[in-house]
Order: sequence, then structure tokens, then C-alpha cells
Amino acid sequence: MYKARQAIPRQIFTPQWSATIATDVPAYQRIADELRRAIIDGTLAPGSRLPSVPELARTHNVSQRTAYEATKILLTEGLTVSRAGSGSTVRERPDIVRLVRSMYEGGSGKGSPWRAAMAAAGRVGTWESHSQEVTAKPAVAERLRIEPGDRVMRTEYVYLADGQPAYLATSWEPMALTLGTPILLPEDGPHAGKGVADRMALIGHRPTRWEEELEPRPLTIAEGELLGLHAGISIIVTHRTYYDDGLPLETASIVMPPHYRPVYEGSVNN
Repeated sequence: MYKARQAIPRQIFTPQWSATIATDVPAYQRIADELRRAIIDGTLAPGSRLPSVPELARTHNVSQRTAYEATKILLTEGLTVSRAGSGSTVRERPDIVRLVRSMYEGGSGKGSPWRAAMAAAGRVGTWESHSQEVTAKPAVAERLRIEPGDRVMRTEYVYLADGQPAYLATSWEPMALTLGTPILLPEDGPHAGKGVADRMALIGHRPTRWEEELEPRPLTIAEGELLGLHAGISIIVTHRTYYDDGLPLETASIVMPPHYRPVYEGSVNN
């Protein structure tokens, strides 16, 4: 008969480190961090006015130049907006969009997973794309397990939700697999617009697994222009690769704005 184990007294762990900012951090960075935390915890609500540069200088006993450098950091990070004559305000937060992914997205036979996900959310999902034959750069070649300089089909996407830019993606497929097949161009031909799993299955390669690597980095100028966001803000890029056992079929880099939240779900098999 199962016997419950005796409860172990709960131990409280008290960190031995201090959360205060080191004194050798430049003043403008300390001021920016204080404002950043106030924005994150809601003390400075979206749309509220940021203290002016003279106000910050007086409050923190620094020069106006130092105070200005602090506000510039928040502007670069996309936390505030600035208009001539009206100072800086906390950027309005766009609605959070949750994108749910299964832990394995196998072929559904229903076409684009993006279009299906948006339809389930009561929205219209579309995309714009451009494909071009290029030679694989070292990072892409490593992910596809091919040689740098091998030919790949690169497709650049702008995904749209209700006509507005949602996120960006660039995919690469080894032409050693797709050359001479009807799926050479992912967004052209008889099988255009289908997901990777459904397309690859048509040439005898059914994905058995995928893996993703997350890379934090700033948003580039070109990406910012496509998404309508300020270049330099912090983002997470997802590098995803599909495999047929050990054979890479496609790799993609997905640039998602901060207000999109990838959600992963899957079943637990006992």
C-alpha cells in the first residue's frame, strides 16, 4: 500500500547578494534603469509623460547632458516616444498576441500553419514573400549540414495579421533536395503556400522533428522599417530547423516583435 512520505520542512533561501546597482555604473545608465523599471512595473503607465531632461537633472543632481543620455537609451529601446515640443512619453503597449505552437508541427494537409493560427484567433493571416537562389553563408551551411557556398533557395517573408506587419522570417532550403522538383519555389508553383512539412512530404521527406535556438539581439534598421518599429530595440530571433531523422530539410530565422509571445504546448505521455 502506498504510504505518503513525511513532509519535509520548507527552507527559505535568502540570497546573499544585493540587487542594488553598482556605484561604478555611469549615472546616465542608473537613471535609465530606474525609469526602465518604472515602465516595466507600471509606475509609469503607457501614454504617461516622462520627466523632462531638466527635471531629471535636478532630481538626480546631474548635468542635463547626462539626463538626456538616459532618456535616449529608453528611446532606442523602444520604451518611449519623443515628439518635438511635447517631450517624451511612455510608448503605448500594443495588444499581446499569443502564437501557439505544438511541440511537433507535422504535416496537416491544411496548408499554411500561419493562416490556420490566425483564423483560429478570428484574424486574417497573409504574407508577402520573395525567393532567390543564393549560396549558403557559413551560419546557414552549418545549420543545414552542407558546405558554405552550396546552393540554397532563400525565401524572405513578411507575415501580416489583418493587413498589418506581424513578424519576419527568412528560410533556406538546400537545392540538393529540391532542385528539379515541384516544390523548388516555396511560394510559387502547384504547392505554393503550404507548410514545410506538407511540401517536403511530397518529395519523400517527412519531417520527424524540429529544433529551435533562441538568439537575443537588437532589431536592425531594415527589419524596423518593415515592422514599423524603432531599430535597436531588443528582440529574440528564433532559428528553427526541420529534420527528416538526421537530415536537415529547411532552416529559418524568425524575427518576432516584442508584443508577440510564442507559446509552446504538447502532451505528456505516461
